[in-house]
Amino acid sequence: MSKINEIIRKRRSVYPMQYIDKPIPREILEELLQNANHAPTHKLTEPWRFKVFTGNARKHLGEFLAKKYRQITPDFSQTKFEKIRSNPTKAGAVLAIILHRDPAQSVPEWEEIAAVACAVQNMWISLEQYGLGGYWSTPALCQFLGEHVSIEENEKCLGFFYIGYCEPSDRIILKKPIEEKVEWIDK
Repeated sequence: MSKINEIIRKRRSVYPMQYIDKPIPREILEELLQNANHAPTHKLTEPWRFKVFTGNARKHLGEFLAKKYRQITPDFSQTKFEKIRSNPTKAGAVLAIILHRDPAQSVPEWEEIAAVACAVQNMWISLEQYGLGGYWSTPALCQFLGEHVSIEENEKCLGFFYIGYCEPSDRIILKKPIEEKVEWIDK
């Protein structure tokens, strides 16, 4: 148990600017996706879907997002435009996180969103064993992903999970004490 506790407590966001330029083997990405697939899901709706961008597809994604940013942003920033365009190419892979809503709507949408978040967390805590880091980005631009790749009518993009090789870190994640967040009720 101490190893799983350590892995969970060391989970951190690692941003594209921190990645080492090195492709991620497909076998590792498949393992991460298998771990995602074992997330809990109410009524077995398994609402997670992923679009995996590797190779040149990362560049095309960045160009699409940057172009869309330019089209929809009244207070355009060239610096932000460049960051949006380049971040996907800094990552070894970018996964579009997709909510695939149960057509029967047998559970509330929030439960399916929570299941998708659990799937992403399963991948996130698996990254360290491969020397990888990750970052879940939720830009407003993700709502336009269907203009770039196919997204079904009952689906929506919940963000992008950037993954890349990174240097190990001993950084301590400071959290407020759990005692401030828990109320014990025993009567």
